[in-house]
Amino acid sequence: MEVKTSLLDNMIGVGDMVLLEPLTEDSFLENLKNRFDHNEIYTYIGSVVISLNPYRSLPIYTPEKVEEYRNRNFYELSPHIFALADEAYRSLRDQDKDQCILITGESGAGKTEASKLVMSYVAAVCGKGQEVNKVKEQLLQSNPVLEAFGNAKTVRNDNSSRFGKYMDIEFDFKGDPLGGVISNYLLEKSRVVKQPRGERNFHIFYQLLSGSSDDTLKKLKLDRDVGKYNYLSLDSAVVSGLDDAANFRTVRIVGFMEDEMQSVLELVAAVLKLGNIEFKPESRCNGIDESRVKDKNGRVDLLVGSVLERAFSYRTVEAKMEKVSTTLNVAQAYYARDALAKNLYSRLFSWLITRINGSIKVTKTRHKVMGVLDIYGFEIFEDNSFEQFIINYCNEKLQQIFIELTLREEQEEYIREGIEWTNIEYFNNAIICDLIENNKNGILAMLDEECLRPGTVTDETFLDKLNTVCAEHQHFESRLSKNSKFLTDHSLPHNCFRIQHYAGKVLYGVESFVDKNNDLLYRDLSQAMYKANHSLIKQLFPEGNPAKVNLKRPPTAGFQFKASVGTLMGNLQTKNPNYIRCIKPNDKKASHVFTESLVRHQLRYLGLMENVRVRRAGYAFRQPYEPCLERYKMLCKKTWPHWRGPAREGVEVLLTDLQVPAEEFSYGRSKIFIRNPRTLFFLEEKRKQCLEDLATLIQKIYRGWKCRSHFLLLKKSQIVVAAWYRRYSQQKKYQKIKSATTVVQSYARGWQVRREYRKFFRANAGKKIYNFTIQRIMQKYFVGLKNNMPSMSPVDKSWPARPYLFLDGAHAALRRIFHLWRCKKYRSQFTEEKKAVYEEKLEASELFKDKKALYPSSVSQPFKGDYLEINKNPKFQKLNSALDDKVLLADVVSKINRANGKGSARIFLLTKKSVVLADQKTGQVKASVVLSDLASVSVSTQTDGFFALRLKEVSSAVSTPVKGDFLLSSEHLIEIITKLHRVGAANADKEKINVDISDEFLVQFKHDKVCVKFIQGSPKNGNNASCKRKNNRLLEVSVPNTPSTPSTP
Repeated sequence: MEVKTSLLDNMIGVGDMVLLEPLTEDSFLENLKNRFDHNEIYTYIGSVVISLNPYRSLPIYTPEKVEEYRNRNFYELSPHIFALADEAYRSLRDQDKDQCILITGESGAGKTEASKLVMSYVAAVCGKGQEVNKVKEQLLQSNPVLEAFGNAKTVRNDNSSRFGKYMDIEFDFKGDPLGGVISNYLLEKSRVVKQPRGERNFHIFYQLLSGSSDDTLKKLKLDRDVGKYNYLSLDSAVVSGLDDAANFRTVRIVGFMEDEMQSVLELVAAVLKLGNIEFKPESRCNGIDESRVKDKNGRVDLLVGSVLERAFSYRTVEAKMEKVSTTLNVAQAYYARDALAKNLYSRLFSWLITRINGSIKVTKTRHKVMGVLDIYGFEIFEDNSFEQFIINYCNEKLQQIFIELTLREEQEEYIREGIEWTNIEYFNNAIICDLIENNKNGILAMLDEECLRPGTVTDETFLDKLNTVCAEHQHFESRLSKNSKFLTDHSLPHNCFRIQHYAGKVLYGVESFVDKNNDLLYRDLSQAMYKANHSLIKQLFPEGNPAKVNLKRPPTAGFQFKASVGTLMGNLQTKNPNYIRCIKPNDKKASHVFTESLVRHQLRYLGLMENVRVRRAGYAFRQPYEPCLERYKMLCKKTWPHWRGPAREGVEVLLTDLQVPAEEFSYGRSKIFIRNPRTLFFLEEKRKQCLEDLATLIQKIYRGWKCRSHFLLLKKSQIVVAAWYRRYSQQKKYQKIKSATTVVQSYARGWQVRREYRKFFRANAGKKIYNFTIQRIMQKYFVGLKNNMPSMSPVDKSWPARPYLFLDGAHAALRRIFHLWRCKKYRSQFTEEKKAVYEEKLEASELFKDKKALYPSSVSQPFKGDYLEINKNPKFQKLNSALDDKVLLADVVSKINRANGKGSARIFLLTKKSVVLADQKTGQVKASVVLSDLASVSVSTQTDGFFALRLKEVSSAVSTPVKGDFLLSSEHLIEIITKLHRVGAANADKEKINVDISDEFLVQFKHDKVCVKFIQGSPKNGNNASCKRKNNRLLEVSVPNTPSTPSTP
């Protein structure tokens, strides 16, 4: 069973400030500090996320954490930025509501990192696929680029956004990203030419010099040493924790080709080179000094040197039909150089965003949108100028929209809907916004009026006008205003004014207010840039085209920013807001440091205490009756599937049926208000379960409908297919019958015609003549073959020659048939005895031909078998009666004595079952060996008659006990071995007796093995072989080397 957790489980302090008791500023601050000390940097105020910058990496953004917060209710887990991102994404995907995530806080509070975390989470949880992954990669890749060109180190933040960024991410109906649009607001371009002490220029300059290869720097004609460039500060060139070289390698502009990226780097290098151009005064004859470029080698390669030098020396003013050219002194030349550098970088930055938008923008119809706002935080520096004024104005507008959407609108809605409500006092900063942006007497309107009026215009005249118009405003303070209470305020300089913002009082120096608001670039410089040898520079300065002369004064920077902020606010008000309030724990950018006074100040100006009070007194969720009933009507049988009455009554029936406690909701005039988020989660969980059941039901019905439709279609198709097939089959059958009939008719008619006219065909006569000739030739052949038949001897190989070549096959077949018939006739003349003799001779040939030298002399000798006529001789009557079977061979052999090698005469008897050795004189049986006990017979290759009967190691009980193998000698050795082998082969139940032919073999005598070795020499017995004992292990047989007679084939 799955156990669901809550933000109340194992919580450090209080995770949701709405639940904090008692609710005081001190307890609020103490709870934040307690959680911060335990690395819990996120805390809720209802659906608002408070984020404290830890100034270090925490292991809470892993892929496992993403999966943990995916598709979970907002209050189900401990507070986290992923919970807010998931809630916004699911509301966009499931409820079709456009979302915006507003990230606010002062500089250094972690807004940029928060926006990146939101985007990375949405990219991780949305769908997968090649196109979706490509879009996600493009959206995420835009962050490093914009940070490199738009972020810089300040005294409060090492990676401070010096521009405002708002990204609209568009999704399809499945919640997969399709693309997006990036809007930028007020790049702090004055930083390009001058940075406050302890701060840096934009990151891209340092990254280019640190991370580029030597070849790239050589092409751009740059030096790696930062100190060689006037626009780069030296005291903060290196920032701990920032690896400029590594960050430069991650900058890959989305959708850019290699040559476009090279063009961008060339323009960045051009800005650095512009800063190194210096001027010197040169007196003219009229006494007026004009500026001249001091070092000709310091020119920018991309620009035409002479045209640019003239633009730094002269200024042309056009008024209708007149052109007036005035010289520029050195100070004005430096001003023109810096203005050109600022404009070049600012336009390059805008062009980059336009190009990125071109790669990620969706060109189709409008889809669901999630906006992420990452804009500079509230800034209070030692010296605050026009940029800080504009930035703080934007933050005032964001605070105003926060107040309108979360505080004022909340209370007003309760009153409008007739819900009981305790009024909460809060500060409404609309009066401050009106002080700045009022079209008649607002500060921006006064600044524009001062910039556009004729006559001498200075920052002092602008301050004088403010002292006159805004003196009575309770949030405006000036030393020279009509309000006498500031006359003695020495903390307020004469050239400054002070505004009491929602975040505190800020002192602004009016120096350069007019100039920065005008943001003018001399037309001569625009024309010089248009004449540059670089296509991108021409694209950035279209007003420099001589063919397009526009004398209209461009809108001021303040006017443009005010319009942009108005558009942004209108855009945000059309979306469902989600707030991340970033808080800076200390000014030292140090981890584990919590400065209570600093955090308390941020709590006050962000209005977080008022936000908690409103949430505690109010309701967590409200919705009109119609969409509420439409969303949850499936939870009640009375309202599902259709409710016929008013929507409010349907909601009442629904909540009553679900037994929701009455104190958990209230009925307004047009909306239902739910107090506790857990009640909403209960409804959502029930709806989720019901949707699963409905989905199963729909799937079941759909599958049934689909199968039935498929069956009916198959049935209808089968009828059509069967009809067409039968038609086709009958047509094919008809065509086949028709074709066959035509063929049969043709053959029949042809046969009839040929039969009538065959007797007239000349070919018939030739065939008859041919058949007659062949018959005569064959007759003559067979008669000739009969008269010249060879003899009946099977060895006669003669055969009459064939008369004709075509008789070759028949001639050879007849010869073979005749030879087989002749052999059969020859065999039929033999008796059974004669056949047996020939068979024995054949087997002797197979055993000994070309193996035993004695064999050729035995070919002509007939095999008698019984040389002793043992059955007729009475002397052997007793011996004959001792035999177990008919005698196959009886002969006198010589048994070789193992002791001295001399022979003793013995009678050798062979029957079908055994071999018997008997005494020649007395006929007494000396040894009897069953044939099954014989292992093999060994003979030599010589002309001797020696042979050895080798017995198996274990003899049967039938045999007479013997002392080992027998070594015998006989004149009829060939016959004895042949008959012995035939008897062994004829008995199927006995093993075949092997015949081993070798001039050296072993014989077993009792327990000793003796080697019998045959040698050729001169034996003592003349032509007979002789045996001699050499030692205990050797018997040597001398064989005469008389050549043997060759055997017959």
